[in-house]
Amino acid sequence: MNKHNISLIGFMGTGKTTIGKILAEKIGYDFVDVDEFIVKSEGRSINDIFIQDGEEYFRDIETNALHKILEGENQVISTGGGLVLREENRRALMEGSFVVALKASPKNIYFRLKDCEERPLLKGAHPEKTIRSLLHKRYKFYSKNHMSVATDKLSVDEVVEIIIKEINK
Repeated sequence: MNKHNISLIGFMGTGKTTIGKILAEKIGYDFVDVDEFIVKSEGRSINDIFIQDGEEYFRDIETNALHKILEGENQVISTGGGLVLREENRRALMEGSFVVALKASPKNIYFRLKDCEERPLLKGAHPEKTIRSLLHKRYKFYSKNHMSVATDKLSVDEVVEIIIKEINK
């Protein structure tokens, strides 16, 4: 396990980006968002990548981005919700960082994301049903971590403090 990088995994809307930025600032690490890294390198939005080239293409560039990012140190890495779908990515995360899974209930995730237009996997007629289905399918992948924190009833600062206590052990 490499504590020189901390990776946040979990479903969209669990707080990876918000918590990651504050955590990085508090411990003096750089913050790296895998999706932002991809947007910069591709020159287009995640939504456009999904529409123009499909999910499989996106997952390929996501894997490449993760490997490049993990070459660095002293980073808090916010991953996309589906990054853990590939065994190669899960292995790279566990070997190259301290992995923290952020969790939230489907109802809270829906509440946090209901007004967001930039979520290609939630564009259907029943987004709350989609959230439940995807969470069910991905649960086992989010369970591969060094620690997990439920973000439903905690403030961002409380989650950050819990993570800091654990990495300082």
